[in-house]
Amino acid sequence: MAKNERFEKVYSQGQINVTEIWVDKETGVNYVFHASGYSGGMTPLLDREGKPVISPIVNR
Repeated sequence: MAKNERFEKVYSQGQINVTEIWVDKETGVNYVFHASGYSGGMTPLLDREGKPVISPIVNR
């Protein structure tokens, strides 16, 4: 894997029904990815107020 990849997987659970959390290293926005069988989808992870969850960006 290249060192300059934009997204980093920070959480994963499951093998058939997979749920993962990915962080955009440029913006800090968290995304949740869920796959079941041959289908899947990704969406921004939201807090209880409906705002995107943003992680601190570590200096590159």
